[in-house]
Amino acid sequence: MIYVMSDIHGEYEKYMNMLSKIHFSDSDTLYVLGDVADRGPNPMKVLNDMSMRANVFPLIGNHDIMAYDLLNRLSTEITSENYDNYLDKDMMISFLEWQRDGGQSTLDDFKKLSAEDREYILEYLEEFSLYQTITVNEKNFILVHAGLGNFEKDKAMDDYSLEELAFTKLDFKRNYFDDDSIYIVTGHTPTFSLCGKPDIYHHQNNICIDCGACFKGGRLACLCLDTFEEFYV
Repeated sequence: MIYVMSDIHGEYEKYMNMLSKIHFSDSDTLYVLGDVADRGPNPMKVLNDMSMRANVFPLIGNHDIMAYDLLNRLSTEITSENYDNYLDKDMMISFLEWQRDGGQSTLDDFKKLSAEDREYILEYLEEFSLYQTITVNEKNFILVHAGLGNFEKDKAMDDYSLEELAFTKLDFKRNYFDDDSIYIVTGHTPTFSLCGKPDIYHHQNNICIDCGACFKGGRLACLCLDTFEEFYV
């Protein structure tokens, strides 16, 4: 079976419980649509587990981008030669904004790792994809974290920028494609804001699976693309 999950946000117990609930095995495939890091207590444990599974394919989310950038800078030895590049005003503003948006838990968890394990996690984050396109039972799925910013029907996926795919929210009221076999699956936008409850949201051929796992009253969601069965923890 092929599954999609998103916005785990360091909720390691929910993540592991979900893998158990769907009976995830070596014959299955899981796409994680970004925002593994920040907010929840154990983002490093989630990242480490994902990295050990050859059948888990991560996509980059805006929180993962911020975490990678700042953790990479903070892991670099500061010298007189690179001081201006690593401790400039913009970097400090970015760091404070990241902390306010849930980055402190990622930093705290990262600091517990050995130098070798820190390097391993940073290298793993570098491997995250911007998007995936897959076909399941004659349905064509575009998997991205946030949306298709500056959308054009003939625009190739490789022509979308990181900002357009990982930061720009999908317009869920819009029918992006004339072909009914094409589905766009995203996280990023908590479904509370779309339907008032922590359930996977479907509209047109747009599907949002961020059910607010890290928020009070939220749930971690997982969707099976073979059957469209929904799972919640």
